[in-house]
Amino acid sequence: MARTLLRLATAGSVDDGKSTLLGRLLHDLGALSADTIEAVQRASNRRGDAGVNLALVTDGLRAEREQGITIDVAYRFFATERRSFILADTPGHEQYTRNMVTGASTADVAVVLVDARAGLVVQSQRHLAIAALLGVGKVVLAVNKLDLVGWDEEVFRAVAKNAEHFAAGLPWPTEIIAVPISALLGDNVVEPSPNLAWFEGPALLALLETIEPSDHAHGSARLAVQWVIPPDAAAGREARLVAGQLEGGPLAVGQPVIVLPSGRRTTVAAIDLFGRPLGAAVAGQAISVELADDVDASRGELIVADDAAPPAVTDTVDVDVCWMGDRAARAGDRFVLKHTTRTTRAVVEAVVGRLDIVEGLLDGRSEELATNDLGRVRLRLAAPIAADAYGPTSAGRAILIDETTNATVAAAMIRRPR
Repeated sequence: MARTLLRLATAGSVDDGKSTLLGRLLHDLGALSADTIEAVQRASNRRGDAGVNLALVTDGLRAEREQGITIDVAYRFFATERRSFILADTPGHEQYTRNMVTGASTADVAVVLVDARAGLVVQSQRHLAIAALLGVGKVVLAVNKLDLVGWDEEVFRAVAKNAEHFAAGLPWPTEIIAVPISALLGDNVVEPSPNLAWFEGPALLALLETIEPSDHAHGSARLAVQWVIPPDAAAGREARLVAGQLEGGPLAVGQPVIVLPSGRRTTVAAIDLFGRPLGAAVAGQAISVELADDVDASRGELIVADDAAPPAVTDTVDVDVCWMGDRAARAGDRFVLKHTTRTTRAVVEAVVGRLDIVEGLLDGRSEELATNDLGRVRLRLAAPIAADAYGPTSAGRAILIDETTNATVAAAMIRRPR
């Protein structure tokens, strides 16, 4: 039976037990090599830990093992009989919030750990908000350390209720699925635990095996032009081709398309996949396309299916952002916007709002966004872009770049093409 692939991102406040959970999961599944276990044993001995400290399995940097925190995003692959997983272990410390955005940006599901004793803390709420902001439709709330509260069902229910209430108030929808566990002891991680007999749901691993991955191959075709291939007389090809990765939906020979932002209409004359002609291509394939009517398309333009809902061509967009820059964002600030394969200068017309992490609401009184803030800004662009609302294709997302340092200062999700 073919396995489906699920992309996971894990997060949790410092000392909530996230690294221990991941180490326990990989260990109990037999996904750790003997060399890895020996290396973790040596590191545990140097730290003076009793036995093998499973928290060190995914903390690969020396600084991480010395400080006992996750700093960088660590990727791990493991599989069961039913499913393959790509796991992005993201940092819990507020200082490294931008790293969590990187790890969660491609996730189907986020697993957020919460210490049952402390409950939902501010950093836990920040992780829930980032997952929702990035469009992660399901968040598994792993309420950890139930052994330290006597396996108390009421404690678990209270934490789950608080998380659901917070998520319901966010400007971005997401579903919370709460699971009680003890990562240190392994209860309800891979196998159900008699200590949690009152919990009627599945163990964490069984739950992850049943959640459906996001479907990124649906909707209308989107092809951002990455490269233009000139005619090749030696190969007997007189046509000019445009190349890129197809997103959103299928594209077929003879299909009507629009080249944006110019708005020129044409049809697909031919599709090529690494030298092999195709009658139709599907989302995810890197293809070359010949357009009929000798229509000119260049890098930075977007070829879309000529249907009822093309992207909006606009020079003003509202975007939700995770601000990564060291300098705060204010109205009047200038940046470079990178959208699909197109770049243009952008100015912050207004800071629409900053997310109050405690309340889970956008505060329209804020005049700036500081490092690691989540919020909404309005951008005025020097040249128009063809923008979708944030969704499964790159036409709904962008990054902002500092013109002087070339550093990425924000991940941007387009909410309202104006």
